[in-house]
Amino acid sequence: MFGIPGKQAVTITDKAAAQIAKLMAKDGHEGLRIGVKKGGCAGMEYTMDYVTEVDPLDEVVEQDGARVMIAPMAQMFLFGTEIDYEVSLLESGFKFRNPNVVDACGCGESIKFDESLAAE
Repeated sequence: MFGIPGKQAVTITDKAAAQIAKLMAKDGHEGLRIGVKKGGCAGMEYTMDYVTEVDPLDEVVEQDGARVMIAPMAQMFLFGTEIDYEVSLLESGFKFRNPNVVDACGCGESIKFDESLAAE
């Protein structure tokens, strides 16, 4: 869909790949589908769902037993994103390092993209 030939749409750190593969195996999912939706104080939020089947329109990235699918409408917003998994004393979870984000809310749950992406 939206991409550069020979370059993956997103990259997955080793920690994120291990966590995704572990959760896929635990519940028999086909992978993790990521996307974006309107919401939050900055305008957009990431979505993440484990799914039982791959949509043929999804962009699929596989690494070390982990499979990430990118919903078609989110591909232009997520291109170039690094997905990581971080563990701290207070929380653990997936972190997105997205070069397309121009602003984020203080809590880190909501993001704003370059408005030129929506016009493409």
